[in-house]
Amino acid sequence: MSKDYVTKIEVDQVEAYRIVDSRVSLDSVVYSWLQGDSPETIADNFPVLTLEVVYGAIAFFLANQEMIEEYLRHSERQSEEIKQQWRNSNSALYRRLLTLKEERKKQVA
Repeated sequence: MSKDYVTKIEVDQVEAYRIVDSRVSLDSVVYSWLQGDSPETIADNFPVLTLEVVYGAIAFFLANQEMIEEYLRHSERQSEEIKQQWRNSNSALYRRLLTLKEERKKQVA
């Protein structure tokens, strides 16, 4: 008997992977795990996920690693494109936010 821990959904005409019965993305679990978080830590960070589900999501990633890594790269490219579009359409606001960020860095230093 097999149990599914990950499901593929479509959000705004974009495919995404979610942990079954939650709104947690597979991306979140995979990135946490790749950064060195243990499954126990991931389950603690996402209280809606059981330890079994976290292990299941990691197993899904490992079984489909090439496909999921390509999906993650594609998602990162899309995210960068959206950020660039936002920067271009809100350039004055973006410049102001960068200025404030630099001023805050100087105050902290």
